[in-house]
Amino acid sequence: MRDATGDVQSALVLGANSDIAGAIVDELARSRLERVVLAARDVDGARERAGALEDRGVACEVVGFDADRPDSIKQAVAAAGAVDLVLVAFGSLGEPFAVAADPASTAALARTNGAGAMVAAHAAARALVGQGQGIVVLLSSVAAVRPRADNAAYAAAKAAADVFARGLADALHGSGVDVLIVRPGFVHTKMTASRPARPFATTPAAVAADVVRALRRGDRVVWSPGVLRWVFAGLRQLPAPLWRRLAR
Repeated sequence: MRDATGDVQSALVLGANSDIAGAIVDELARSRLERVVLAARDVDGARERAGALEDRGVACEVVGFDADRPDSIKQAVAAAGAVDLVLVAFGSLGEPFAVAADPASTAALARTNGAGAMVAAHAAARALVGQGQGIVVLLSSVAAVRPRADNAAYAAAKAAADVFARGLADALHGSGVDVLIVRPGFVHTKMTASRPARPFATTPAAVAADVVRALRRGDRVVWSPGVLRWVFAGLRQLPAPLWRRLAR
């Protein structure tokens, strides 16, 4: 059970090999985290993470799952049993969007980052409602608010998941289950290593600290770093010609 301060004692991580997910679990382990279920396509990588957490006294289980298969997602949620928090952290950045690219690349991003994340959040919410309490944490992106030309497919998929999570939060009102939407900017991870950094670039550890603070405050949306909330409040209003110049 989450205690009165919002500290998490048990969690399921869908996408456990994400650098941001790993940092969030590490941050939770600094407090009262006792048990975590790490779900990942790369089970061996998740086992390495589990070993490090077990050295810190956190009981770990590792399960395999495929984010592109709804049945696999539901099985991972069921296998975790009762948990306080479900973190939906899987995703793919893909290649920079280009009209000349194979449209199958857009389908792949939409399937994993959009439909997969929506299915995961839905399955998690159903399980948490069944136990009467808990929180779904969904990793979205500032790209969901306003896309650039080179991340159009990625941004569209993230926007779909972001909108779904907002609607899910309203549907869950009064159930004892909450939703936290996380909107990071550019984060230095293995996934972004080949991309040029953007303004206000941050780290997984900094995102994790923001997420845990948001959990304790009971926030429903967290931007990381926080300044991006105000930056994008302005950027989303920019005329398209000016946005295209700034977003190169």
